[in-house]
Amino acid sequence: MKLIRYGEPNKEKTGVILEDAYYDTSAFGEDYNEQFFESDGLARLKEFVQNNKGKLERIPENSRLGSPIARPSKIVCIGLNYADHAAETKAKIPEEPILFMKSTTAVVGPNDDIIIPKNSEKTDWEVELAFVMGKKASYVDEAEAMDYVAGYCLHNDVSERAFQLERGGTWDKGKGCDTFAPIGPFLATKDEIEDVDNLRLWLKVNGETMQDGTTANFIFRIPKLVSYLSQFMTLLPGDVISTGTPAGVGLGFNPPVYLKPGDVVELGIDGLGTSKQQVKAYAKG
Repeated sequence: MKLIRYGEPNKEKTGVILEDAYYDTSAFGEDYNEQFFESDGLARLKEFVQNNKGKLERIPENSRLGSPIARPSKIVCIGLNYADHAAETKAKIPEEPILFMKSTTAVVGPNDDIIIPKNSEKTDWEVELAFVMGKKASYVDEAEAMDYVAGYCLHNDVSERAFQLERGGTWDKGKGCDTFAPIGPFLATKDEIEDVDNLRLWLKVNGETMQDGTTANFIFRIPKLVSYLSQFMTLLPGDVISTGTPAGVGLGFNPPVYLKPGDVVELGIDGLGTSKQQVKAYAKG
């Protein structure tokens, strides 16, 4: 299945994609949140859709899409998980996964605007494969790790490099600004993706290709990440884990290239759709 959420921000309704058509599932009566995943929601939703085939209402064309997952308990990101990206940032290959957190208030829809934060001069892009937890995970064995994964989605891990690298402490300062986590367009369940370790992912800025990589180049694969993370924190159903970005970020250019108001960012992953964000300056609302 492919799960979507659509409508006004903070008022999204649920839906599914069937044969490239978008259908409303509001009558199912649940958002795609922690409780949904925890209570075997994917199986119950699948049964609901099968029982109501032909009765589901089509979603109006040009409807805004929100994040396919309601605000999760946490977003955990993996740094430097592609060797080429580590090289371009002049970092050594990590011996263990590098972890940082991304604020859940950064979550927006796949085609919502990226807002350059106040006092920012180094806002950057990062196309990433994210996976969503389907079950509570604590001290999970790597061999069983994929049993805990619900599915996959596209994520732009927008980053402010000065906040991240020049302001002291952890990376989190440059990762959690409002609008810095466009997710979607949809959540694809595991059965939708034949080989998650062989997906092309790409990103363009103003039509120019900046990133063009493949998940075949993961340093740490998803089973390792689930098991590893679960040694340090309990992962809850609906949590989003973002797996890192390939080479081609703005920081890696010489001289670096950063986003500015008016830019257009487009990105995609095989089987997980595409997203498009307009870049705008911060304006006090």
